[in-house]
Amino acid sequence: MSVKEAGQNQTFEQNERLRELYAAISNGANSFLFSEYKLCTVFVVFLAGVIVGLVSWSSGRETAIFTATSFVVGALTSMLSGYIGMRVAVFSNARCTVGAVKPAPHGWTESFNTAFRAGGVMGFSLCGLALLCLYALVVFLAPSFSWGTTAGAMKLFDCIAGFGLGGSAVAMFGRVGGGIYTKAADVGADLAGKVVEDLPEDDPHNPGTIADNVGDNVGDVAGMGSDLFGSFGEASCAAMLVGASSPGLVAAGWAALMFPLTISGAGIVVCLITSFFATNFCPVTREAHIEGALKLQLFVSALLMTPVVWWLSSSFLPTSFAVSGACATPTGAFACVAFGLWGGCAIGFITEYYTSFSYRPVVEVSESCRTGAATNIIFGLALGYKSVVLPVFILAGIIFGSHRLAGMYGISLAALGMLATLATCLTIDVYGPVCDNAGGIAEMCELHPSVREKTDALDAAGNTTAAIGKGFA
Repeated sequence: MSVKEAGQNQTFEQNERLRELYAAISNGANSFLFSEYKLCTVFVVFLAGVIVGLVSWSSGRETAIFTATSFVVGALTSMLSGYIGMRVAVFSNARCTVGAVKPAPHGWTESFNTAFRAGGVMGFSLCGLALLCLYALVVFLAPSFSWGTTAGAMKLFDCIAGFGLGGSAVAMFGRVGGGIYTKAADVGADLAGKVVEDLPEDDPHNPGTIADNVGDNVGDVAGMGSDLFGSFGEASCAAMLVGASSPGLVAAGWAALMFPLTISGAGIVVCLITSFFATNFCPVTREAHIEGALKLQLFVSALLMTPVVWWLSSSFLPTSFAVSGACATPTGAFACVAFGLWGGCAIGFITEYYTSFSYRPVVEVSESCRTGAATNIIFGLALGYKSVVLPVFILAGIIFGSHRLAGMYGISLAALGMLATLATCLTIDVYGPVCDNAGGIAEMCELHPSVREKTDALDAAGNTTAAIGKGFA
């Protein structure tokens, strides 16, 4: 029997089993998020009351209510983004497995595209929702303030800053709570299966594998999404607040004040165009194409975004403006965003170098296992410390250069530059957990070994991209 025939026959025989596993993972993920978001809701309501009380005491009741409203909107948007990402990941797990059943090259293409597009839905929905809700909040609150003056604009965006705080509050639950659950479920499944019962990984006789797969969805997808949503909200709010302190930007009008949001909006369009390079222009047809297709996303998105930022800065910003004690220009603002854009891209590639199985560092870690677990742990820790040296210098250089060009406004623009291609970063980050779960489902359904070979190859590249996402976060 050929691999093609064996894979197809096993798929038909195990179809019901696959549906059962999909339902179990879906129910588990829903249950976890429901329990987590109940606690988040209580915390958000409590903290909103605290914000009203404290801000009322210092800045007045109206400002307090607006700030608390921004906080609640940010928290709810973060919850919704995490839920959408989790649901899409759960939907795509089984579909990625089914795609991998097909023989090469179609099996490679379909399984990769399924996982990649699942990550794309998470990335674009999070960025789109965040941008839409933030701008709608600004438009809603603007009539209550005299935003045409520096004092009024600063008061407006001071209230808007609560949006970023709300996103970060939920990110604390999603990233820490979901991350702890993920690792606990992963280690628990390995201890119960591999150590105690001597079962292979993702064996169908080990019920802990369901919890492991649930953890990948709620921790590595919903948790990471909430974390990066908080970063996006904080960076956007900070840039608008610092920009409002510039009389020149305020005098230039609404478009100049909204310049930080135009960067994020343009980034969504650029990332959408970039995604077609992986799925249509340069599709994956064999294992060797996987890592290159994912790396290409980072580079192409940064490359396409650079001229777009130049056009935005020339179109929306005045010819010169004073901000944070510095005399800034559109060219300087463009340079600040470009510093962050390409600095983030460089950090991503550095992270990829230290975490990819294609390069020497990971090979050396694997070779250190020959002399025991102790040397493996020591070598891995040393490599981890070494991997952050260059990113720290890159960040320091970005901060120094941006501050020289546009003061604190330049630093906030550099942060937005790093997040300009957030949709692409989330796409390649969510891709990993989807492939990981697809492999687990293939093992538990006892599909043909060729299916697990495809998902393992996809997952190996996904582990690297997950590390890149953590580098951005």
